[in-house]
Parts: sequence; C-alpha cells; structure tokens
Amino acid sequence: SRTNYDLGRHQEHSKVNLEYLDPDTNQKYLPYVVEPSVGVERLFLVTLFNAYDKELLDNGEEREILHLHPALAPYKVAVLPLIKKRHADKAIEVYSSLAKKFCVTYDESQNIGKRYRREDAIGTPFCITVDDETIENGTVTVRERDSMLQDVVKLEDLEAYLAERTKF
Repeated sequence: SRTNYDLGRHQEHSKVNLEYLDPDTNQKYLPYVVEPSVGVERLFLVTLFNAYDKELLDNGEEREILHLHPALAPYKVAVLPLIKKRHADKAIEVYSSLAKKFCVTYDESQNIGKRYRREDAIGTPFCITVDDETIENGTVTVRERDSMLQDVVKLEDLEAYLAERTKF
C-alpha cells in the first residue's frame, strides 16, 4: 500500500490541487490510490470500476448499476414473482426451467422495485417478472438492466430469447 504518496508527489510537482472534498463531512483530503502490482486484481478492479455507475432517475431517486456484459455477470437472469402468495409457485417453475441453461437467481423479498434495484447493483442483465399474465396467458415480462425497457415474452420462447441476448 503506497497510501497517498504517489498522488502527493504529482500534486507537489504539478502544482495542481488534487484534494477531494468529502460532501458528507465537508473535509478535504488526498485520496489513496489502489494500485495492485500483478495478477488478476488489476483487470478485475478496472472491470468493476468501469462497469459501476449511479444514475439519477426521473423521480429523483438514484440507481446503482453494474453494467457488466452478460458473459461476466454473476447471474444472467433473476426470476421475480410480482406477488409472493399468488405467483411464487409459477415463478419457481420458471426458475427451475431456466436454471438448467443459465445462472439464475430467485428473489421474492420486498417489493418488485427494490428487487429490481438489487439486481441492477449486482449486474444481473435480465429480470423476469412472473405475474397474473404468466398464469393466464403464459407470458412473462423481461426487464433489461441497462435500458430498463420491458418485453413481454411467451414462456415457450423465453429460453431462446435469453440465449440470444446473453451470448458473446
């Protein structure tokens, strides 16, 4: 760990103030620089730093998002029942079917918006919502992480839909 030594020398010789103002404490400090010397750490950190983002939504909320390519995402798909009591059985059925081909997670805790935000933060590229339409018409809503756009997809077409969008 070289702490803030290198950045301090850059500041000293360039005569440019490189201090950071912490908005919470209103204090200035010279940040430490993370510089792994060898191994996979450098590539891993660069990938995470490059993929991580915070977006301001139209309603004023902030959304943390990890823009990982689907090939790098820990989960490709999250299956989310809209209402646990009414849709969980069908959602588990969809989850079990997809788990044979994809890295899939299942989440039924809290409201659907908070579940979407959790999946955005860990980089899951697609969320599948199981709702009344799934039970009545055999369709699910697929939400794409980066654009937040939603498609309605028939259950029999779901595997092909996801395979096309997660290949690399």
